[in-house]
Amino acid sequence: MKLATFRPHDATGPRIGVLVDDVMVDLNARSGGELPADMIAFLRLGETAMAKARTIARAGGGTAADEYRLDQIELLAPVPRPGKIIHTGCNFQSHLAELTGWKAPEWQMHNWGSFHTEHPTGFLEAPSSVIGDGARVEKPVFTKQLDYEIEIGIVIGREAKNVSVEDAFDYVAGITVFNDLSARDIQAREHANKMVMLGKSFDGSCPLGPYLVTLDELPRDLDLEMRLTVNGEVRQHSSTGHMRFNPAQLVSWWSLTTLEPGDVITSGSPAGVAAGMDTPQWLQSGDTVEAHVAGIGTLTTHIVG
Repeated sequence: MKLATFRPHDATGPRIGVLVDDVMVDLNARSGGELPADMIAFLRLGETAMAKARTIARAGGGTAADEYRLDQIELLAPVPRPGKIIHTGCNFQSHLAELTGWKAPEWQMHNWGSFHTEHPTGFLEAPSSVIGDGARVEKPVFTKQLDYEIEIGIVIGREAKNVSVEDAFDYVAGITVFNDLSARDIQAREHANKMVMLGKSFDGSCPLGPYLVTLDELPRDLDLEMRLTVNGEVRQHSSTGHMRFNPAQLVSWWSLTTLEPGDVITSGSPAGVAAGMDTPQWLQSGDTVEAHVAGIGTLTTHIVG
């Protein structure tokens, strides 16, 4: 299934839906209120909610009151306010390689070459930074080096603590697309002090979407093509199959802290970011970034300001 959080143009509050033949079905309305209108509340109901949603999706057509064309809605992030966003860092060897060769000014340099590889490493990203598909992101006034990174977001479906790699997918609700927008100059200054905060958690830095796709619709090995363009120019082209730690390993490792329904674990990004270029092409006002992951969809972000 392709699940989504959306807002009809003629309504106020957000709702959750399932995409059926290019029509968004309002799950709360179609179920007569049995299913909630909030994604985290939906996920907390576990397989009961998923089974009901699948039944609704298979049933097809309904009424005008519970169906919307895509041009009648605004797609929000599938999980508009995750409890936690666990950001996995440098999980593609190609990305690590391009960053170690980054010709940054002396004050920006930090020890890219000392990464540990025995297990994933990362940081928390602010839930308030999340935005959805098609959103406009104002270029922060504090950065001259706004960058992009295509990733996948692994959305947790039920509470997970100390789970094995073999059982990890039992705790995953689905996968979405993530575009990690980064203020590289701020990030470098923070890294110099062994910290990460504003460079990765400014408002709008966490586009997620367009859909939350359940695992039964994706290849079992989750080897998915990834492609990011800026104004139509391909900047990143890779596959999740090149991850150093695969999705199941990430879920298992990060479950050393309790994972809750709606939490998001990111995959890390492949090579092709602006920071890895000899002459970086930073994002500017007017740019359109499209991050596409096979089987999930295309997440579009507009840079303004």
